[in-house]
Amino acid sequence: MQLQALERGVKNKMLILVINSGSSSIKYQLFDIPNGNGVEKTKNKNAAEEGKLLCKGLVERIGNDKSGLVHQKIGSDVVKKTVSVSDHAQGIKVMLEAVTSPQYGVIDSISKIGAIGHRVVHGGEEFNKSTVINNDIIKLIEKYCELAPLHNPPALLGIKACKAALPVTPQVAVFDTAFHANMPKYAYLYGLPYEQYKKYKIRKYGFHGTSHRYVALKTAKLLGKPLEELKIITCHLGNGCSIAAVDKGVSVDTSMGFTPLEGLVMGTRSGDIDPAIVFFLMKNEKLDLDQINDLLNKKSGLLGLSGISNDVRDLLRERENGNERAIIAFEVFYYRIKKYIGAYLAAMNGADAIVFTAGIGENNPWIKDRICKELSNIIDNCKTKVMIVPTNEELMIAQDTFEIVKGD
Repeated sequence: MQLQALERGVKNKMLILVINSGSSSIKYQLFDIPNGNGVEKTKNKNAAEEGKLLCKGLVERIGNDKSGLVHQKIGSDVVKKTVSVSDHAQGIKVMLEAVTSPQYGVIDSISKIGAIGHRVVHGGEEFNKSTVINNDIIKLIEKYCELAPLHNPPALLGIKACKAALPVTPQVAVFDTAFHANMPKYAYLYGLPYEQYKKYKIRKYGFHGTSHRYVALKTAKLLGKPLEELKIITCHLGNGCSIAAVDKGVSVDTSMGFTPLEGLVMGTRSGDIDPAIVFFLMKNEKLDLDQINDLLNKKSGLLGLSGISNDVRDLLRERENGNERAIIAFEVFYYRIKKYIGAYLAAMNGADAIVFTAGIGENNPWIKDRICKELSNIIDNCKTKVMIVPTNEELMIAQDTFEIVKGD
């Protein structure tokens, strides 16, 4: 593996293709990653200096008559095309043709791609770090399809399609759960019979780990201190939301749990609720298992509370117009964030920084400002900095892939 990497120019840099495969889409980015200049090593504060993004794109509506490609060479106009994409194998082919296109591509041959990094949501207890993909790893990812049925199966489709298209190119799985794998047992166990944990591995796993890790590393660099000396609360707020308590570089607790449904109120997910509500609704609304799952995951959260939208931009407009349900939806959303931050300040006995990131966290500074005001007694005494730090999960995946393939 290391010899293959060296043959592809890893001594100085490497082209890393990052794949995020969904059930009907393939998101991709191609990075030029320099040797020894990752987010964990570089002294530079500009993410662009840690790896150059060459192009990015999306193959969407796979299996649909209206399949399409959206591709952009960085610095050039976006290219949109209607293409025939029957499955993920065809989608990977379309993507590789775009990357190598004489008109809007960035390389002249797919042989220039040094390695491929795949986002994989669930790695269970087996993985506390990213790993090179082989047949045994594929079987373990398949094992956790039951716990992440919306995410792991599409990731496997992407992995297998890439292996077919680029059989000698190293591939790496980067797990969302890996960053949280070293939580203490008292943080990840539920108050269920211990036999259920032993039998089914029912425990808190946590998600968004790649984002939490990247943001924690960037925060340490911005503060000019080693990550190993800091306590950081990272708040990933997008359509899916989670908060993590990061103590000396280790995630010691996080709001998402056995699945991404636990924790904060999200775009369409309920977050924390009394488990008995599930039985009550199933009985009184005559809901089956699929229907209650759909209600909690797709019809709740900001969408369910507001009755308007799961998009914060829509709700902000309605809130400004005095819509009471939009107002209360935001208050519930914000209160849950504040409560988790307070819990993690207690869990770590303070924090050096509270950091907001992802779509909502980066673009709604009012959340940061309210936290500063309403937790002022706590964070002032702890000398806690409250910051907004943009995330870059794809770059983190690319850097992980590079480091593993080059054999450092």
